[in-house]
Amino acid sequence: MSVATTPSLATRAPGNLRHRLLRFLVVAGPGLIVMVADNDAGAVSTYTQAGAQYGTSLLWVLLILLPVTYFVQEMVARLGIATGEGHAAMIYQRFGVWWGRFALIDLLVVNGLTLVTEFAAIALAARHWGVSPALVVPMAAVGLVLLVGTGSYRRWERMTLTLCGLNLGWLVLALWVGPHWGEALRDTALPHAPASGITGDLVFLVIAIVGTTIAPWQLFFQQSCVADKRLRFADLKLARVDTALGAVAVVASAGCMMLVGDALHRSGVAYADPAQMAGALAPQIGHAGGVLILLLMVNAALLGATAISLSSAWAWGEVMGWRNTLQAKMSQAPGFYATYAACAAVAAGVTLIPGAPLQTIILSVQVLAGIMLPPAIVFLQLLLNDREMLGARFANRPWNNWVNWTVIAALFALSFVLAAQVLLPGMFPET
Repeated sequence: MSVATTPSLATRAPGNLRHRLLRFLVVAGPGLIVMVADNDAGAVSTYTQAGAQYGTSLLWVLLILLPVTYFVQEMVARLGIATGEGHAAMIYQRFGVWWGRFALIDLLVVNGLTLVTEFAAIALAARHWGVSPALVVPMAAVGLVLLVGTGSYRRWERMTLTLCGLNLGWLVLALWVGPHWGEALRDTALPHAPASGITGDLVFLVIAIVGTTIAPWQLFFQQSCVADKRLRFADLKLARVDTALGAVAVVASAGCMMLVGDALHRSGVAYADPAQMAGALAPQIGHAGGVLILLLMVNAALLGATAISLSSAWAWGEVMGWRNTLQAKMSQAPGFYATYAACAAVAAGVTLIPGAPLQTIILSVQVLAGIMLPPAIVFLQLLLNDREMLGARFANRPWNNWVNWTVIAALFALSFVLAAQVLLPGMFPET
C-alpha cells in the first residue's frame, strides 16, 4: 500500500503567526472531537460517582491517563495520515478476513450497547423534566441523523465542535461548588488509595475510569475521521497538537466532573444517577445549576452517540467497500448513512422497551469495553510497526514501542482483574 501523497490542507498559507493559527484551525477537529466525545453520558456517571464515593482521592488516576490517551490516539492519527484509510480497512488488509471480522463484530456489539446508555441518559433527563421519553428519544435520534446528513464534513465538524465547547460548563460547575483546591491538587499529584482502602468497589471504579477514558471506538473513529478529512504529510505536526489538546480537554473535563461529585461526598449526600445529583446539589448551585447539569448530560450523550454511530458506520462501510464519507449527500452514500441511522434507531428503540435491563447493559458495556480495548491496541501497535507499509517516518520508533507495550500490558492486567472480579466477586473486601 502506498502512503498518501496529496498536498496538505495546511500548506496553503504562509508561515507567519496568524497563518499558522489558520493552518491549525484547518487541521484541528478529529483529535478534539474524539477526546471530548469520549466524555459521554457513561463518563458523566462514572466520574461524578468517583467523586461522590471517594472525593478527590482518584484525581491522580486521570493525571496518569493523560499521556496514555495522547499516545494511543496519536498513533491512530499518524496511521490515518500515512495511509488515508480507516482503521477497519487496515485491519482487514493487514491481518486478513478472520481478524477483521473479529475486530468489527466486537466494535459493533460494544458500540451498540454503549449507544443504549447514551439514549438512556437522554430518557433520564426527559423524565426529570416531566417530558415523555417516548417523545424526546426519537427526536434525539432524528436530530443525530440530521447532524451528519448535511453532505459536508466541514459543516458537521463545526457543529460538533460547538457541542464540544459546551463542555466548558463542567468547569463552571466545578468552580460553583467550591472545591478544596489544596486537597484536590495534592490528590492529583500524589497517587494513593482512599481512606477506605482497596475494595471491590474501588477496583471496579478505577477500571471503569480507564475504560471510560480510553474506549475502542475512539481508534476507529479518529482514523476514519482523519481519512475523511483528507489530512496528509505536512498536517501530522498540527494533528498531534490537535490530539494533545483533546487529551488535556478530556482529562480536565473529567476532573471537573469528579469535583462536582466531590461536593456530594463532602456533604454526605448519596445519589443514584446524574439527574438525582442535580437535585441533591440544589442547596449549593440552585435550580439553574441543576438544569445545567442535565443539559450537560444530554450534550454528552449526543456527542457520544454521534461519534460512536459514526465509528460503526465508517467501519462497516470500509469493510463493505461502500462510499463512506461525510463529504457525500445521503443519496450519494446510502449504505453509509443507513448504517449510521440504524445504529441510532436500534439503540433508541431498545431504550424505550418497557423494563429493558438498562443497568445490566451499562455493566456489560464496562466489561466488554475493558476486554476489547487491549486487543484493539495490539492491532494498532502491530500496524504502526509495519515499516514496509508506513516507511520510517510514520512507523513507531523504539521509544514508542516501549511506551505502548507498557500501556498494553497494564490494560491487559486491568482487564484480567476486571474479569476475575466479575467471576469471583469476593476477591476484594467490600466497603
